[in-house]
Amino acid sequence: MSTDAHATPSATEHDTDEDVNYLNHETGLWSWLSTKDHKRIGILYCLSLAAVFLVAGILALFMRAELASPEPQIVSNETYNQIFTMHGIMMVFLFLVPSIPAILGNFVLPMQIGAKDVAFPRLNLASWYVYMAGAILTIAAVYFGGVDTGWTFYTPYSKATGGGVLWMTSAIFVAGFASIFTGINFIVTIHKMRAPGMTWNRLPLFVWGLYATSIVQVLATPVIGITMLLLILEQALQIGIFDPALGGDPVLFQHFFWFYSHPAVYIMILPAFGILSELIATFSRSRIFGYRAIALSSVAIAMLGFLVWGHHMFVSGQSVISSIIFSLITYLIGIPSGIKVFNWVTTLYKGSIWLQTPMLYALSFLFLFSIGGFTGIMVGVLAVDVHLHDTYYIVGHFHYVMMGGTVIALLGGMHYWWPKITGKMYNETLAKIAAGLIFVGFNLTFFPQLVLGSRGMPRRYATYVERFADLHQLSTAGSGIMGVGLFLVLGYALWSLAYGEKAPQNPWGAATLEWTNVAAIPDPHNFTRTPLVTRGPYDFHLADEVFGGGDGALGDGEVRIPEAVPSAPAPDETAPDETAA
Repeated sequence: MSTDAHATPSATEHDTDEDVNYLNHETGLWSWLSTKDHKRIGILYCLSLAAVFLVAGILALFMRAELASPEPQIVSNETYNQIFTMHGIMMVFLFLVPSIPAILGNFVLPMQIGAKDVAFPRLNLASWYVYMAGAILTIAAVYFGGVDTGWTFYTPYSKATGGGVLWMTSAIFVAGFASIFTGINFIVTIHKMRAPGMTWNRLPLFVWGLYATSIVQVLATPVIGITMLLLILEQALQIGIFDPALGGDPVLFQHFFWFYSHPAVYIMILPAFGILSELIATFSRSRIFGYRAIALSSVAIAMLGFLVWGHHMFVSGQSVISSIIFSLITYLIGIPSGIKVFNWVTTLYKGSIWLQTPMLYALSFLFLFSIGGFTGIMVGVLAVDVHLHDTYYIVGHFHYVMMGGTVIALLGGMHYWWPKITGKMYNETLAKIAAGLIFVGFNLTFFPQLVLGSRGMPRRYATYVERFADLHQLSTAGSGIMGVGLFLVLGYALWSLAYGEKAPQNPWGAATLEWTNVAAIPDPHNFTRTPLVTRGPYDFHLADEVFGGGDGALGDGEVRIPEAVPSAPAPDETAPDETAA
């Protein structure tokens, strides 16, 4: 995105083993625990969130193993309740909400806008410590009796059950501050630290997604914090807020909880939309279609997301007028999401498609998220939701959006930026096999759950009638296939760290700053000199530093083509117009 001859380190510097980079400029455990480098903080989050995802995934496999038979076979009903509660809490509050902003947002955002770090590096490190404090409190909740309320903590049951509820609500209260800190940091960074020439119309769409997400984090997260604090006060001091026995209103809790938790869905999915835009543009070699529409639709989703919480409460006794209004707004919020999908598909049209692993995840996202979106519209219909509420249809819908959307996009983003994060390439063949296993296993796991729900199978039950057995067994088999795919990802990622080939500076031929103006393994301060941005993030036809042309980005007359792995499109296929701007 820059034609400044001084903005890009020399090719010799990129290839020198002795180069100082963010991984080796400081050594020792304390250098990591006290770091203020946004890239290292992203790595700390990555390790923490990977551990959470592993534990939550194992709990999910236990659930599916139990549900392979209509009768109890592995755990008691009480233990099953605690397992699905812990799975939900860990996945939603400790993984999905922070995942993409904390890992890829922290690592990539400053480089994409030409900054040397985030606006508040110490606050960034503090956010990780606060997150870890929340995770420790979660472990304490298990030790002090566990939680069996489901991830929603509905009152009055959450007040009457096990001793772990106080610890778990405290964990969510504390972890929420990590989201607020990250959101504030990103908003200020994007507003104040963009490189010269990096106008709002030149921001990568991943940055737009993070910007919209940060707005929701800052505005919505305090609500869940206050709600958890009120629940703690009610339990500890016997104040009547939500408990009807003390004069409280349990429906009030639902309003508070969903006023945060539905916007939280967009905290999870908006960064995923940003990743999709990066992947589709890079691997179709096309300028993104409808850039402004995609960017502004992210902001529209963030704003409309605050107006639809009531569609979770169609059967809670709210007024008919309220339900009708919430239903209509639910339809409305599908429009900006549809704009994104249509623009992505149009970008693919006549593009030079390069089916590398990140692109496979992008295509998987388009298929899976579309199913999640359509099933969401169905439960937005009042007459339909009355029958599907609290059935496995809701479980299937939620996982098609969150797992098929956020997690698939995260996997695509991790594969895309893995060479920049580690300086190593992974095994492309194994990566494609894993992507296929995850896609097949996911659909075998969750599509039968949509059918189960439409046939009346309620959620949160460890036992069920015999007529649901076949579909449950199919779902369990699918979870095993998906688990194999995810463990394969873990395996070749670890192999890559130890034995992977050294990554070139720009293996994908991408055109954003983190690829064109940053070394193969980034410098501690990202750039040797602040870049001057002279084009858009997807103007491949103007990107001399990607495809060569004229004097090239380095000003030495040498044409440089990305060192792409086999099966990459030829230069004349990917950049029909190689004339320098």
